Amino acid sequence: MQQRLPRLTTSRPTGPAPPVPATRPLLTECLDLVTTPVVDDLVDGEPATLARLRAADKALREQREDRHRADALLELIATCVEDHGNW
Repeated sequence: MQQRLPRLTTSRPTGPAPPVPATRPLLTECLDLVTTPVVDDLVDGEPATLARLRAADKALREQREDRHRADALLELIATCVEDHGNW
C-alpha cells in the first residue's frame, strides 16, 4: 500500500505587509540617530543634530500609515528624545 503525501500548496505565507514608502527613510534616519557619532553630537547639544531628532520624532508621530513600525521607531529613539528633547 502506498502512503499518500500531504498536498503542497503554492500560497505565500502570511506575514506583515511590507513597509510603506514613508517608513524606509525614517528607519534609516532613526538608525543613524542612535549611532555613536550622532549620539555624541546630541550630548554636545549640536543644533543641527537636535533638529534632526526633533524632525524624526515629529514625522513618526504624524505618520498615519504603518503605525506599528512608526511606534517601534519611536521606541528606538525614545531615550534620545527623553534625554535631549527639551524643545
